[in-house]
Amino acid sequence: MNIPSNLKYTKDHEWVLIDGDVATVGITDFAQKELGDIVYVEVETLDQTLDKDEVFGTVEAVKTVSDLFLPLSGEIIEFNEDLEVTPENVNSDPYGKGWMIKLKISNQDEIGELLSSDDYKALIGA
Repeated sequence: MNIPSNLKYTKDHEWVLIDGDVATVGITDFAQKELGDIVYVEVETLDQTLDKDEVFGTVEAVKTVSDLFLPLSGEIIEFNEDLEVTPENVNSDPYGKGWMIKLKISNQDEIGELLSSDDYKALIGA
């Protein structure tokens, strides 16, 4: 299972790449495997400011639909529009082409609440 050490993680199986005050967010390799073949990613919260743990979108797989929870408070400034045409990128490249949103972080203190790669491995039993 691929769990890059340069990323932060949530208990809801999202990954977070912090670059200054911008966070790139997607779902983990573990999450995409649990969901199965992803057929649709919906994010209708572009340009909205949301609080940590609020739902920012959904991911639809052949067998289920899952909510996506915001790992940090902030404004959603970008959606990966490629996922509208190729949602399967979340399965094939969850940490690259499968990223979902970019977020302008409004509370840097929340970063400390995210899980390290080792903490995430312990959470999923990897």
